Amino acid sequence: MTNVTETAALGGPSRPAGRQGRRRVTLILVAIIATIAVVLTGGALAYAKQFDGRALPGTTVLGQDVAGKTPEEIAALVTERGESVSVAVTAGEQQLEVPLADLGVTVDAAATAQAAVSRDDSFTGVISSTWSGEHAVDPVVTVDGAKVEEFANTLVPADMTTPVDAQVSFDEEEQTWNAVPGRNGQGLDPQTLVDAVTQKAPALEDFTVEQPIEEIAPAITTEEAESVVGTIATLLEQPMSITGADDTVHEVSAERRNGWISVVPDESGQALTIAVDEEAVREWVVARADKDAVKPENGIEQVDEEGKVVKVVSEKKDGLEITNTDAVVGELVTALKGTTPLEAAFETRKIESEVEKVDAPKPEKEEEEGDGTEDEAATPSNPTGEKWIDVDLSNKTVTAYVGDTAVWGPRSMVDGKEGNETVTGTFEIYLRYDRQDMTNAAYYPEGHEKYYLTPDVPWVQYFHRGYGFHGAPWRSSFGYSGSHGCINMPVSDAKWLYDWASIGTKTVVHY
Repeated sequence: MTNVTETAALGGPSRPAGRQGRRRVTLILVAIIATIAVVLTGGALAYAKQFDGRALPGTTVLGQDVAGKTPEEIAALVTERGESVSVAVTAGEQQLEVPLADLGVTVDAAATAQAAVSRDDSFTGVISSTWSGEHAVDPVVTVDGAKVEEFANTLVPADMTTPVDAQVSFDEEEQTWNAVPGRNGQGLDPQTLVDAVTQKAPALEDFTVEQPIEEIAPAITTEEAESVVGTIATLLEQPMSITGADDTVHEVSAERRNGWISVVPDESGQALTIAVDEEAVREWVVARADKDAVKPENGIEQVDEEGKVVKVVSEKKDGLEITNTDAVVGELVTALKGTTPLEAAFETRKIESEVEKVDAPKPEKEEEEGDGTEDEAATPSNPTGEKWIDVDLSNKTVTAYVGDTAVWGPRSMVDGKEGNETVTGTFEIYLRYDRQDMTNAAYYPEGHEKYYLTPDVPWVQYFHRGYGFHGAPWRSSFGYSGSHGCINMPVSDAKWLYDWASIGTKTVVHY
């Protein structure tokens, strides 16, 4: 029995005991796993917390691991690296060590640091970055190409000057045009340095650049200046003239052309061109046209009460007007810019003149002895027309007219003696003095037999060059030829005429 009992005892409960043991093992394993999970989760959370706002694992800047560093620490690293970079620049015989800042390079350390810490710093992000490997961040670098170019241009030494263009100059004394040679200079292409800095600066490492300095020819060469001198020589050899209204020829001399032209760079600055002083050309042409033009002069005829002509005071003269002055100026300017001859001609238009009929003056009433005034009753009260002065050299008289009415005179005068005859023609009073010292010292020195000096000559009115009216207090009689060419009058008559006339009053002098 004992044996049966033990055997039963040992074999009876064997299956339930195995099921319960497995359940216990499972519970133990779950507990262990849970414990591990709690430990791992807590550790991971603590690990992630460590990188909050800092560079995550695997982050590198400029080849350095910056994991766990703050933006400030990373910015300081980048700034220090940027300031330590040196660029070795070789230009010709110069060798310079230049910091990046002098080359227009800007390193934005703050932006670089921000890029380094701007990653997912969540739990999963930290865990992911731990297993994802290195995350390289490039520094934020900008290059100012204009500043690099500006620096490059300073590399040309002061004694290696920029090229000098050839010129053409005029020798006033010799009256010749000459080529002034150009001169080569030294220069460089700044793009070489710009490209090197743009490519290498972002690495924030020392680097070298070789900037070639080259010889540069001037834009305007000596050969071109010599060619222009040859062109001018041909230009000056060409005949240039303007045919005037009366078939006179106005030659445009080489000396005159020299004064009108100059040689200057063209608009591009790459060549020379002949410039013409068009205002000076116009002034000269207009002066020639004015000389050829003829101002019309109306004739004056004295008629009696029946309208019969009793005397021709002055013949009428038709005028002549130049009508193509502007066109001639244009032709001359064009010729001066080329090498072709000029044969221009003034075109004219006739200006008809008229004949003015005026009443013949009545004989002058005899004045009582000692009375120097005219007969007021003989002067019309309201004459009309243009004021003008009649000088009759045959009768030795001066008469003042308003229109066709004689308002004063005829009055006796003294005209120029033989050898000093008074000029004839139609003129206008152009200069007046109430007193003037008169002398011919410009023609004869003091002591010469023809020299004279007369001080304080009264009531002087010039109508042509040195010819004029004036009082002659040194004379006691009038009505003959005896002056140096002026019209001598009694002082009272000269004053009356001075008070009555003015600048521009027409004066007709005739026989």
